Amino acid sequence: MSQDDGPGTGRGGVGTMRKRGADGGSSELVTEGGRTRIADAVVAKVATMAAKQVGGVHEMGAGMSRTIGSVKERLPGMASDATQGVDVQVGERQAAVDIDLVVEYGLSIPDLAGAVRDNVISEVEHMCGLEVVEVNITVDDVHVAGEDSEERAEEPRVR
Repeated sequence: MSQDDGPGTGRGGVGTMRKRGADGGSSELVTEGGRTRIADAVVAKVATMAAKQVGGVHEMGAGMSRTIGSVKERLPGMASDATQGVDVQVGERQAAVDIDLVVEYGLSIPDLAGAVRDNVISEVEHMCGLEVVEVNITVDDVHVAGEDSEERAEEPRVR
């Protein structure tokens, strides 16, 4: 018998029970009125949007994933990864989130990380009904205005 099969597991609140979906990639909220399944990708997307709402977050993802995402955006018919830079682990009632960020130069990284953490926890708990046990943030780079490779690429190299 797995953890999910035990009696009393998955209590999320009065009249609710949360358990892992059969596919292992979603979480299921069981109430008196029925069942609601939340895919892990949905939790990741909510966390991504919550992180991007915080001023000072320039971009999401580590160096290589940003590069690959940038290339994918430029290919016809390819969309960028909506959850780039975010990884989630979702259990019966809890979620853990790992985020890779690029921050704007001049901001306090600890303050920005705290604001991102607070917003992600608030949004995931509100929208998904999961308790967020941790939000690990890695700052991979600092964005300095005027140093974007795209800005430099738009300027002619020769005159």
